Amino acid sequence: MSTNSAQDTSQDHPLAYSADPTWAATHMAPTDNTKRFLGITIDELERGRAVLSMLVRPEMANGFGITHGGMVFTLADTAFAYACNEGDQPTVASGADITFTKASHAGDTLTATAVRRWQSGRNGLYDITVTDQHGELVAEFRGRSFTTNRTLPTGSK
Repeated sequence: MSTNSAQDTSQDHPLAYSADPTWAATHMAPTDNTKRFLGITIDELERGRAVLSMLVRPEMANGFGITHGGMVFTLADTAFAYACNEGDQPTVASGADITFTKASHAGDTLTATAVRRWQSGRNGLYDITVTDQHGELVAEFRGRSFTTNRTLPTGSK
């Protein structure tokens, strides 16, 4: 894992994935500015499943000294994005819900594991579990996806 700060770029696990023009998630990974900014790393990636992690930095804590819920949501949503982008067309969220179960703090490493539960036509349902470095449950996220009829963008920066 990388040492994370707002200026650093995250380092995905070198064996997590390889570029594949028929797999939107691998197209998205190199140019994902939010992932890079937050120091989120891709630890494992396969079609319909993704494992991402993030070191909680001090600026990610709220006024109570706990990880801001939006940071936990963003990690889970990012794992959802990688799991649901299984084909060669962009897939987007059509909705999501999260339940927070335990507070985390600066210095904790959170891991989001996203798994496809159902897919039919252009719609999908994914469950994402967020745990801390001790394996304790921090949040449960359920995402609903919709696969667009668009082609993958080219020339992204």
